[in-house]
Amino acid sequence: MDKYFKYTNSVIGLPLFFVLFLWFVYWLEIRFGFDFDTNGILPKTASGLQGIIFSPFIHSDIKHLYNNSVPLLALLAALQFFYAKQSFFIIVFGILFSGLITWVIGRESYHIGASGLIYVLVSFIFFKGLMTKYYRLVALSLTVIMLYGGMLWYVFPKVDDTISWEGHLAGLITGFVLSVIYKTPEYKKGIKYDWEKPDFDPIEDKFMQRFDENGNFVNLPPVVEEEIEEPEAHLSYYTPTFPVNYEVVLNKKNESKPES
Repeated sequence: MDKYFKYTNSVIGLPLFFVLFLWFVYWLEIRFGFDFDTNGILPKTASGLQGIIFSPFIHSDIKHLYNNSVPLLALLAALQFFYAKQSFFIIVFGILFSGLITWVIGRESYHIGASGLIYVLVSFIFFKGLMTKYYRLVALSLTVIMLYGGMLWYVFPKVDDTISWEGHLAGLITGFVLSVIYKTPEYKKGIKYDWEKPDFDPIEDKFMQRFDENGNFVNLPPVVEEEIEEPEAHLSYYTPTFPVNYEVVLNKKNESKPES
C-alpha cells in the first residue's frame, strides 16, 4: 500500500506555484493600485457570483495573505503526496462549492481570501484519513487536527466580525462531502493473514493454541504418535530349475547297470 506514497515534483511544485500566484495577485493590487475586494463573493447577488472563482486569490492585507500562505503550503503538499489522484478535483471543486455555499449563507459583505480552501483541505484530509482506516493516513488526520484544530472555533458566528465564518463553515462542509464522494480504493486494506479472514477459528490455530484461557503462553501438548502395525513378513522359497534332467540320467544309469 505504501507504493502509492510517491514523492514527485508536484508535491512541492503545486503548493509553491499556488501560493506564489496569491502573492503575485497581491503585488499587482499594490503596485498598480487595483482594488480587487469588489471581485470577492457578495452573497445573494448576481455580480457576487464572480467571487466564487476570484475570492480565494484576493486578500485584504499582507498579514491576511501571510496567515493563509503557510497552511496552504503544508496542506497542499500533504494533499498532493497522500491523495495525488484526487488532489486536482479536491482543489477545483473545493473552491467552487465552498464559494457557492458562502454566496448562499453569507452576510451582505464582500468575502475574500483563501481561508475557505484551507478549511476544505483540513476537513477533507481529516475525514478521509479516518475513513480509510489506514494507519498512516489516520496519523496524518490526527496531525492535521492537532495543528489546525483551533480553526474550528472560527466556523461559529460572533467570534470576530471581520472574519468570514460563513466561508470557513462552507469549506468545512465541502471538505467533508468531498471526502465521502471521492473514494480511495488504492488504500483499501486487503486480507493478508489467516486471522483477518471472517471464518477464522482461533481454536484451530496452532499459534493461539499456545495460550491458555488466561492468556498465558504455554507449550502445545505432546503429540501422541499412534502405533502402526507392521505387516507380518512371509518367507517364500524358490527352487531353481537346473538344465539337467535327473530322471533321464538316472534311467540311463539304471540301464547301464549289469544284472546280477
